[in-house]
Amino acid sequence: MNIERSPSFVLRFKPGTFPWPEGKRVAVSLSFDDARPSQIDAGLALLARHRARATFYVMPLAVRKDLDGWKRARDEGHEIGNHSMTHPCSGNFQWSRVRALEDLTLERMRADIAAADEEIRRLLGVSPATFAYPCGQSFVGRGVERRSYTPLVAESFLAGRGFREEVHNDPGYCDLAHVGAFDFDNTTFEQFLARVRAAEAERGWLVLAGHEVGLDRPQSVSVETLNAVCDYCAEPANGVWIDTMAAVAAYVRKTQDLGVP
Repeated sequence: MNIERSPSFVLRFKPGTFPWPEGKRVAVSLSFDDARPSQIDAGLALLARHRARATFYVMPLAVRKDLDGWKRARDEGHEIGNHSMTHPCSGNFQWSRVRALEDLTLERMRADIAAADEEIRRLLGVSPATFAYPCGQSFVGRGVERRSYTPLVAESFLAGRGFREEVHNDPGYCDLAHVGAFDFDNTTFEQFLARVRAAEAERGWLVLAGHEVGLDRPQSVSVETLNAVCDYCAEPANGVWIDTMAAVAAYVRKTQDLGVP
């Protein structure tokens, strides 16, 4: 995917004035990383009950372990995004030492992402529109050779999603190549409520990033929280537009570029 962008960014909206569609006051995107089995086993049925669409950032090796399940996710309208071929993170995570970002180059990172794109197309027949940075880290190399690979993502995808950010996105200003996301794992509904209300006050875009669904372990979104979040977003009075990363990013990009929905 070759994404053509304007040579310069023009701020068209004052903070808190972004025009979400249909009178909505805030946007929410649910996303899940790594193509973990519980996303299929527990997540799909829950999302279907609420008629909510999420974005699943997958790695081809994990998809191949349950190809039928991931085809079902695709067919139910969920977005399939690119999460790289090998999930490289900093070598400070010892499990990533053999594929440490500090030891990679931009060329190798480009090849890793392109390989994942090609394999996802082969397996699922979709071309990922958005990308999630493994571990939320967007660099390669070290010292004077350290480089951001965000420009590679900007060239190839509609949007790139970060992780463990501290603030929601201002849709009239945010860089779609590095959209901020809150950690959704082990979050309570009360924590979500505080975040979505803060985003609503500024007509923002709240992105949540989780891993497992419904498991008793550190990297998991509880069924109770996910149900409550979906219930809240489905209530018309709350003014929430809940949709995939690609759907919201496409609207944000068009509105940023043109200054109109």
